[in-house]
Amino acid sequence: MSNIEVKKEANQTMEKAEAQTPGQMERTHERMVFIPRTDIYETADGLVLVADMPGVDENSVDINVERRVLTITGQMNTKESALGRAMYTEYETGDYERSFTLAEEVDAEHIAATVKNGVLRLILPKSEKAKPKKIAVKAG
Repeated sequence: MSNIEVKKEANQTMEKAEAQTPGQMERTHERMVFIPRTDIYETADGLVLVADMPGVDENSVDINVERRVLTITGQMNTKESALGRAMYTEYETGDYERSFTLAEEVDAEHIAATVKNGVLRLILPKSEKAKPKKIAVKAG
């Protein structure tokens, strides 16, 4: 599985690198595993991570942080639709897994997550010491 480390460098660029996973997970069932496509945006207060995970809801996604590694796992909901049994689908059923190494500037204690219509949104706030500080200038 490809993992990405995202760090903010002094020159305001983003760097990709292989992340170190705390340990390999042992799978207990035979299902396809997908790496969700993910976009990462930087805001003044931190990072926003948006991952496409079709078929996943708030009850079937897990987000963990261990040793600065953020791990997202999700199980695709395979319930039959209220419309009936699927005759043709554009995507296969399976699970999702993805890991990211968090920069030290991220406040892991205050990460917030929401999921809606199969799109997971994580807010990764900057720690107070990493936020830019405005210094007031007084005359005289």
